[in-house]
Amino acid sequence: MAVATLPTEIIKYPDPRLRRKTVPIELFDDYVAALAERMLELMHAGRGVGLAGPQIGISRRIFTCNHTGEPQDDLVLINPELSDLIGAVEAEEGCLSLPEILVKVRRARKCRVRAYDVQGRPFTLEGEDLLARIWQHECDHLDGRLIIDRMTDTDRIAYKKRLADLEAAYQRKTRKR
Repeated sequence: MAVATLPTEIIKYPDPRLRRKTVPIELFDDYVAALAERMLELMHAGRGVGLAGPQIGISRRIFTCNHTGEPQDDLVLINPELSDLIGAVEAEEGCLSLPEILVKVRRARKCRVRAYDVQGRPFTLEGEDLLARIWQHECDHLDGRLIIDRMTDTDRIAYKKRLADLEAAYQRKTRKR
């Protein structure tokens, strides 16, 4: 049996893997633990606050996050489910898969998440403000949605060239394979 390799990079828009709806993780094994650790490394190296499976080409329901930058706040959420979304606030969001693009997105101010850790143990957390925003952003990734799907017409015009540049870079990269 071949050993699965761990991802080496964060994929960029318009890679079609970013648009795939993910499937739940059912086996909590050493690979899932190693994958979670690798995701945390890539998230920190990219100076991000969250990273979802699709962003590294893994179509599974897993994401990592850290809203403070402190190592003790690293969090891995497997098969997350959001509930109890309360309030609404609009704020600017960026994305490691869409570098140099910032979009104002309206999200719930507070929410609850139920998920599993890397050993398969269930847990529930409540978050607000930045933490709740991260969870919602990463769950969007797990469902194949990106912040550009939430852009206003004005944002689309403002970022038209940047999106075209990302599309051209992707085309160059895929031609080399």
